[in-house]
Amino acid sequence: MRRLLAVFASCLLAVLAAQPVQAQDDLEAKISAQRAAADEAGARKAAGQPALDAAREKARQLAQTVTDLKLAFSKAEVVAKDLEGKLPGLKDAATKAAEAKTAAETESAAAAKAAEEAKGKDNEKELADKAKAAADKLAAAAKAAEDAQKAATDAEAQLASSKAIVAAHPEKLKAAEAEVAAHVAPLQQAEEAFAALTAEHIARQRDLELTLIGAGRLVSFANQVAPIFSQRCVACHNARTAKGRFNMENYANVMKGGESGDAVVVGKPDDSLVFSMCADGSMPKDADPLTPEQTALIKKWIETGATLDAGLSPSAMLITIIPKPVQPNPPESYRVPVPIMAVAFSPDGNLVASSGYREVILWNAADGALVRRITNLAERPHDIRFTADGAQIAVAAGTPGQLGEVKLFNVADGALLADFFTTDDEVFACAFSPDGTRLAAACADRSVRVFDVATRKQQLQVEDHADWVMDVAWSPDGKLLATASRDKTSKVFNSTTGESQTTFNTHQQPVFGVAFSPDGAQVATSGRDNRIRTWNPADGKQVREIGGFGGEVFRIVVQPDGTIFSGCSDKQVRLHKLADGAVVRAFPGHTDWVYSVSAHPASKRVVSGSHDGEIRIWNIEDGKGIVTFLAAPGYKTPVAAK
Repeated sequence: MRRLLAVFASCLLAVLAAQPVQAQDDLEAKISAQRAAADEAGARKAAGQPALDAAREKARQLAQTVTDLKLAFSKAEVVAKDLEGKLPGLKDAATKAAEAKTAAETESAAAAKAAEEAKGKDNEKELADKAKAAADKLAAAAKAAEDAQKAATDAEAQLASSKAIVAAHPEKLKAAEAEVAAHVAPLQQAEEAFAALTAEHIARQRDLELTLIGAGRLVSFANQVAPIFSQRCVACHNARTAKGRFNMENYANVMKGGESGDAVVVGKPDDSLVFSMCADGSMPKDADPLTPEQTALIKKWIETGATLDAGLSPSAMLITIIPKPVQPNPPESYRVPVPIMAVAFSPDGNLVASSGYREVILWNAADGALVRRITNLAERPHDIRFTADGAQIAVAAGTPGQLGEVKLFNVADGALLADFFTTDDEVFACAFSPDGTRLAAACADRSVRVFDVATRKQQLQVEDHADWVMDVAWSPDGKLLATASRDKTSKVFNSTTGESQTTFNTHQQPVFGVAFSPDGAQVATSGRDNRIRTWNPADGKQVREIGGFGGEVFRIVVQPDGTIFSGCSDKQVRLHKLADGAVVRAFPGHTDWVYSVSAHPASKRVVSGSHDGEIRIWNIEDGKGIVTFLAAPGYKTPVAAK
């Protein structure tokens, strides 16, 4: 019996000992298979590259042919028109030059004859000189006649050639454009085929990366290292403040290093400044050192190759590739009210949305009762826009110097529907295009971005301002975008191409608000100069100045009837006529700066929000207050001591 037990124990130990070996063998086999699959996918992608390159080159050549034909036609038209005007004069000059040559020939022959007859006489030399002069004159006349005839002949030939180009142009251009059109489908097929190969390669690489990360043989830059750099390093090492000339905003710049040399030496963490300075606590400077776990991650990332996750661009900003955190919840009960940076009526007028701390709050517009709290937002929501049907709400928000975002939520339950983008500083405004298909955003990084609402994809990014873009507005036809910026200008851009159309710089102070007139013929802007100014979007010339404000004009909202609401630091809401700048009505009552305004023309109400957290709803027709409340859930007004 003892023998049997000993044998059983020996077998059990052998099985247990074999299990780790088997698991390791299985892991190695899995890694080997995934690496082979990734290599094969990479080879297929490389094999597909020439076909795509050829398709793109053909498209380039076809497009160039069309461009060349258009340029040739334009040039030929100009040349033909010019020559048709000049040719009669050239022909006339040739005729006159020929006549002058004939006259010179006659004169030269007569002079030569006279010289011949004067030989041996007293006037021999005089007549010989005259004969030579006449001969020289003939030579010059002959040359002039030849040149004039050549000029006329060349012009006739060039005119004929230009007319031939013009005459043949429509047919040639039509044929060239047909070739371009015919190549669209093959090019798209080539692009799609290569995109599929690329996606497959990335997927196989990611499978391998996940296995290696799980096995402790690789560290994800995007998920593990980039968040550390973004949160602890980028504040001092960015494009604007690159201490040590070391910009850490993206992977490419991290690998590039700074003035002290290579920040990362692949496989050698001790030789890599980014690790050694974090490990000894010298970076981040004047801040708490990284945790041991964070420095260990950076070290291991460098040891295992300092790679970038498959499919990511080396130039992508860290903030755009790190895992998007769920934002902290707002306080259940506010200890103090917060400034109301944004308010908005729902399209049916039943709700008022207001900005809060890390949230947008929906209120009953009739009595100010709290309806819903929409969370998962950065610290400061700056702008709120309902979709035309009122079912969704877009919010532009930010945490100063750290994060900016635009999110789309479901109004009915506050569910997050889309996270359009993330940037490294605040987003101050957003606006739906008139048809609701696009969404524009104004950002602290000086950019204006445009997104397709359905696909959530970015269509355009314009960086033409020198400072924060504070507001953005669409023209009524959706073809133009107007902006307001802290760089003291307002600009108008083509909403499709991003091409700059006009710059308005008359404010000479930061510009906070912008809106188009209902017919799109004018742009209205407001700012720190205590003015609303209207101007022509075509040439940037001022049309009208609206004054009478006792402080900065933060927000303006143009109404369909051609009036404009404004919120001002003098604690008032006002309504003016755009046509002549006349004051229609003032809405006094706030006791602090008025940051935000929204109107609902159908119900003849306007809502405003101020720095002290107060929201007021007014009747537009008589200026009387309807509802006033503090937009601070759970806040209890302190009771004054007796």
